[in-house]
Amino acid sequence: MKAMILAAGLGTRLRPLTDGRPKALVEIAGRTLLEITLARLRSFDVREVIVNVHHFADQIVQYLKANTNFGMRIEISREEILLDTGGGMKKAAWFFLEDAASRDEPFILHNVDVISTIDLVKMVEAHEASDALATLAVQRRESSRQLLFDRHLQLCGRRAGRDHEPEIVRQSPRLEPLAFSGIHVISPRLLPMLTEEGVFSIIAPYLRLAGQGEQILGFRADEYYWRDLGKPADLLQASRDLEQGILV
Repeated sequence: MKAMILAAGLGTRLRPLTDGRPKALVEIAGRTLLEITLARLRSFDVREVIVNVHHFADQIVQYLKANTNFGMRIEISREEILLDTGGGMKKAAWFFLEDAASRDEPFILHNVDVISTIDLVKMVEAHEASDALATLAVQRRESSRQLLFDRHLQLCGRRAGRDHEPEIVRQSPRLEPLAFSGIHVISPRLLPMLTEEGVFSIIAPYLRLAGQGEQILGFRADEYYWRDLGKPADLLQASRDLEQGILV
């Protein structure tokens, strides 16, 4: 199985830790966020990964070379300008379409700045059973941005903040707001459907395609540990969780 790690962001919320390095090389308990993500993917039998880079890109390239790519095939997708999650994935689409085996197998898209115990095997199994274009790990928790799902966990819209009107792309009598966790399982069938150009969030085509009746589904991950690593305080808490065995 293949995966993409989204690691091109500026990491502005992590300053001053990212003043001289990319967020992917910020450390928790002596391990970089990139190493932690790669190790987690490898534990689920992912052996081929593409990493998008922008901020201090050469540092990431040199780091991977110094560690012999952690025993994996790792490709680099350089972004001269930040393309956001959707634009970044579209630029790297060749990696998932380069051979027949890749085109028939779902891949994982994983933010470098999240850490979790979400069972990726169960998530892939749920994705394949539903024949969805994309399956998103979601949880019921506080978040300024929520995705809206029907009782079948089909994506129906989103809500950005409590004071904003929700954007509904698919009608349902009952919608449940859930927070997205930055981990996706995606069918390569989605890639040719990305008609958006340039800089765009992956959520934009998800909503567009859901509105057209395509299967964009949620995977309930409430039972698993998950933490965003966007701020120094989050890194500190994740380090404590590692020490206490909460996160393994």
